[in-house]
Amino acid sequence: MDNPSDLAKVLAGWRDDPAAFVREALRAEPEAWQEEALENYTRHDRLTIRSGHGVGKSTLLAWVALHFLITHYPCKVPVTGPTAHQLFDVLWAEIALWMRRLPDFLRSQYNLKSDRLELAGAPLEAFAAARTSRREQPDALQGFHSEHLLFLCDEASGIDDIVFEVAAGAMSTKGSKLILTGNPTRTLGYFYRSHQSGSGFKRMHVPCSRSTRVSQDYLDYMAKAFGEGSNIYRVRVLGEFPVAADDTLISLELAESASVRDLVVYPMDPVWGLDVARFGDDSSCLVKRFSRGMVENPLVWQGLDTMQLTGAVANEYQKTPEKERPDHIYVDVIGIGAGVVDRLFELGLPVVPVNVSERPSFAVDTVNRLRDELWFNASKWLEGRDVKIMPHERLIGELTTPRKLFSSSGKLRVESKDELRSRGVRSPDVADAFCLTFAYQNFNFAGFSSPGRGKSDWSKPISRQSEGTFI
Repeated sequence: MDNPSDLAKVLAGWRDDPAAFVREALRAEPEAWQEEALENYTRHDRLTIRSGHGVGKSTLLAWVALHFLITHYPCKVPVTGPTAHQLFDVLWAEIALWMRRLPDFLRSQYNLKSDRLELAGAPLEAFAAARTSRREQPDALQGFHSEHLLFLCDEASGIDDIVFEVAAGAMSTKGSKLILTGNPTRTLGYFYRSHQSGSGFKRMHVPCSRSTRVSQDYLDYMAKAFGEGSNIYRVRVLGEFPVAADDTLISLELAESASVRDLVVYPMDPVWGLDVARFGDDSSCLVKRFSRGMVENPLVWQGLDTMQLTGAVANEYQKTPEKERPDHIYVDVIGIGAGVVDRLFELGLPVVPVNVSERPSFAVDTVNRLRDELWFNASKWLEGRDVKIMPHERLIGELTTPRKLFSSSGKLRVESKDELRSRGVRSPDVADAFCLTFAYQNFNFAGFSSPGRGKSDWSKPISRQSEGTFI
């Protein structure tokens, strides 16, 4: 477009009609909820959107960022999220993708960098900038001043209040706009309050059913895996805030916060947990954990027999760098797990059989079985709020589904696999593997060293020893 007046007319038309900008400049068709959000963005200075998983929130924010930057001058667009992964691998990557869809006459006027998109002729006057929001560095949204300001906050439920408090001055200046999007994972904080009556925000709710992007297979999987009454289903599918449940052992907020925490996990004190499938629909799962968290997603195998599973675990051990190999691999020895333990021991792996149906190691006055104790230990580890787990949907869902119950003797216990199945929820195989990694806290290792590093009786399932416990 060579005629400046023609360009000015086009931009003027797009300024008040972002949906037209999306269709004409980006050659995309907004879904009904996205078109509604685009209209709300132009009509309101404060917009907050809670939604289910995968409905297209990041795409919407990318469209809005480009629309504002191209149709306003001068302008600044601070873009933030609670983790570097969410901000750069997801949202900023989405902005880069749609940037490449712009017509040449627009794209050529902007420079895209790893954390900045700026107008080539005025890089200090018109730009978008990506900054991660951390409690330790709460100035992500601070210090921006312009005639036109747009603050974009993705996965806002995970952004600490202090970030918004520090940026309050900039966000309240005349001519500024603020958009919050996210899964409603916790019932506290700035994002939660933005969805309450009288917050001053235009509020939107987008369940998965409002988006054609979400497959029916995903909806069916979530319902079958965790139950339609579970909090993970409420948040991920219905786009609703979780319901506080006194009988939930591990809250969704606790697990979610650990999954979005920007924490460097060093390869110290590696330990693995292996849960062996017993039934056709169950999965065999291997979880690797270091002292302060996980660095890989769980490994999940379906339909492997005993020898195939043994081979898969042995292969995983051999290809793991030596300094990251565990001194102990805890395996639930009940049922066919015994055969896996025997063969892994023959192969020289540091397996430790654990019979989770036995009495607890220490909390004999508190819980009935070792499995209960391991789950409570995992809960206490997460409650420290200085650890990290992978943002693995199945792990988070399974950790937050079992209920905390009482036995007839008054002791605490965790809902069993059979009880979960009776209410239509599948076996928490990944979560059980994760909880097995906490067996190390319950046992004295003097008699359980790796092969070649000291004497041990690997054929005897571990029971009570004399170590500390979280309970």
